[in-house]
Amino acid sequence: MTGPPTGGRLLLAATPLGQPGDASARLIDALSTADVIAAEDTRRARTLAQALGVRPTGRIVSFFDQNEASRVPQLVEEVAAGASVLVVSDAGMPLISDPGYRLVAACADAGLIVTCLPGPSAVTTALAVSGLPSDRFCFEGFAPRKRGARLSWLATLAGEQRTTVFFESPRRLAECLGDAVTALGPDRRAVVCRELTKTHEEVRRGSLAELAEWAADGVLGELTVVLAGAVPTADVDTLVAAVNELVEAGARVKDACAEVIAANPGAPSRRELYDSVLRSREREGR
Repeated sequence: MTGPPTGGRLLLAATPLGQPGDASARLIDALSTADVIAAEDTRRARTLAQALGVRPTGRIVSFFDQNEASRVPQLVEEVAAGASVLVVSDAGMPLISDPGYRLVAACADAGLIVTCLPGPSAVTTALAVSGLPSDRFCFEGFAPRKRGARLSWLATLAGEQRTTVFFESPRRLAECLGDAVTALGPDRRAVVCRELTKTHEEVRRGSLAELAEWAADGVLGELTVVLAGAVPTADVDTLVAAVNELVEAGARVKDACAEVIAANPGAPSRRELYDSVLRSREREGR
């Protein structure tokens, strides 16, 4: 849907996680030219602008979780009237565990232009440096604060085969990792990324048990956790049946075993499956 002829638009802009030099040229231009800057923290927005050598010409208004709903009608009206409204969070991409969803939805419903100035995101940055599979992943926002809710949430990740990324407070990291050991087992791999792109950046990799022990002494800074996906377990009887089906279709047993193993992550070794197939065929007199 095309926007109104007024030229008004909503701009969502990613801001640096820690290094002002990561700001895009488009963000710098938008900070200097936007009619309205809706900032999660107005002081941080002004500090960023100063670090970038930018003097905003537009009005800067607060736009955080507690006032987002009340701000939306006014901001939508301004976009509809032709204003360019720039939304920035404290760091990273707006809407990703930050304010902005209500405003975007309201502008979209009103047929107004919504566009994005891409840039830094703690989610993708942590995933990229984690060393864990990144071809498929899910983002879970912040881990639940209360232990009961957190354990229930972790239980839903027990069988999740995609890499999971989530945020956690430094005050609760040790408890969260300890609960993860209980819910997911001590050997599940994970990575804790602390202060990404900043002077004291740290990427700590290990098993959940190792990371829980490390975090027990206390951890400071902005944290992003990357959790390895569950390793699927394959039922041997099901795999044997799949091999026998291929053999009946004309494949050699060894080739059939190799094909089934390749298609089933978590399957036993080729030798184990081959032996299981031979035993099953002997029992059936094949």
